[in-house]
Amino acid sequence: MPQTPPFPGAFPTSGYNKNLYQTKEEAYGGLYYHDNSLVSGSLEALIQHLVPTVDYYPDRTYIFTFLLSSRLFIHPHELMSKVRQLCVRRRRECRWPGRTRLRKIAPKVLQLLTEWTETFPYDFRDERMMRSLKELTHRLDVMCRAGPRPSKPRSRVLYRKAVQQVTQGLIRKLTALSQYEEALAKINATLTDRLAVLKAKPQSIQRDVLSLCSDPFTLAQQLTHIELERLSYIGPEEFIQAFGPKDPLDNDKSCFGGHKKAGNLQTYVEWFNRLSYLVATEICMAVKKKHRARVIEFFIDVARECFNIGNFNSLMAIISGMNMSPVSRLKKTWGKVKTAKFDILEHQMDPSSNFYNYRTALRGANQRSITAHSSREKIVIPFFSLLIKDIYFLNEGCANRLPSGHVNFEKFWELAKQVSEFMTWRQVECPFERDRKILQYLLTAPVFSEDALCLASYESEGPENTMEKDRWKSLRSSLLNRV
Repeated sequence: MPQTPPFPGAFPTSGYNKNLYQTKEEAYGGLYYHDNSLVSGSLEALIQHLVPTVDYYPDRTYIFTFLLSSRLFIHPHELMSKVRQLCVRRRRECRWPGRTRLRKIAPKVLQLLTEWTETFPYDFRDERMMRSLKELTHRLDVMCRAGPRPSKPRSRVLYRKAVQQVTQGLIRKLTALSQYEEALAKINATLTDRLAVLKAKPQSIQRDVLSLCSDPFTLAQQLTHIELERLSYIGPEEFIQAFGPKDPLDNDKSCFGGHKKAGNLQTYVEWFNRLSYLVATEICMAVKKKHRARVIEFFIDVARECFNIGNFNSLMAIISGMNMSPVSRLKKTWGKVKTAKFDILEHQMDPSSNFYNYRTALRGANQRSITAHSSREKIVIPFFSLLIKDIYFLNEGCANRLPSGHVNFEKFWELAKQVSEFMTWRQVECPFERDRKILQYLLTAPVFSEDALCLASYESEGPENTMEKDRWKSLRSSLLNRV
């Protein structure tokens, strides 16, 4: 059986070209093309276009785009059921003289299932999906044995081996996800315990990041480890499910009802926020002005190393942390800091002109990744909040269905292009050596709340006006029980 190759990073600029893959299915009345590109179709026609026949196998970009977008209109388990029904129907419609040709469908359908399980494995956390997968692969096995001249024993053995590989690969992915979720739960439990200690004894933080790691490049490498690990567990469907509204033609319920829609995506956003607060905490908790300035300069160097690596998400989180009000108001501290490097980094991440400078740098990093000769050059970690924003506005800017009721497939080509690029970035393995102690600190060190940061900032450099003085007194009263 052929194996699914690595997912391509780029889509054709004009969508799916019917002339390249011309079959009878494409003449189906529910599909519409413009300039040889599929732009819309009824849901049933699109499903038929997904299912292989003796002479046809759908293009991989179509498979990805349809499996990604179809969940806005139909539950994955219902789609799997329809795929199974189509295979059964074609088997029944085929007379005995054609059964030998019909057996050629089995490897193609199995290849489709391989694409599905490898690219959207989280769909199969649903028990109904696993049952349908087992039923369909069993029916395909029966199909191989059907007819007056059943498949040779060797062919059936190869088929069953291929099914076993698909199943084992899926189980490995789902097991890895469960282990990742368990690890996150332990990290969150440790963090909760340390926060409880911090609230009881505000001065209990004795260790800071500089006492653990004084090398900016090393810290940037460990941040990249966390980024790539958390990126790798985000399913492509989470981008659709995070924003996907209820299908207006579905009068029953949302296609995502009862399921965790975008848990890994949300976890990654929370990591960005944590890193920003950790940076602000490290700066504000330093008692001496000289040490605070040293911490700021250290994080500026870490941010620069993140930029050089291609880790734009950590870069932006660090900049966000240093731009938080409790940090930015420390004028005496900033007076001791050499800010030239920080100014350059802020310029690179300047939000003006829709983050033009950042987008230019991202394109450069992406090009470097495409032509990379080493695993380090392949790293591209986008500023994630902006990626989500881009996908959100693309999703909101176009209707899912046309006035005719057809699926607006032209929109989903564009969504799939953006998500497929992310899929390429998330597959990169981090080439840097792991430092367990630094990783543990970054993930579990307690961070100050916004109020605690403000109080620490006022304690470091006193309030400058009446409003700040009133705020300081209020915080001392509420957080330290002092008047």
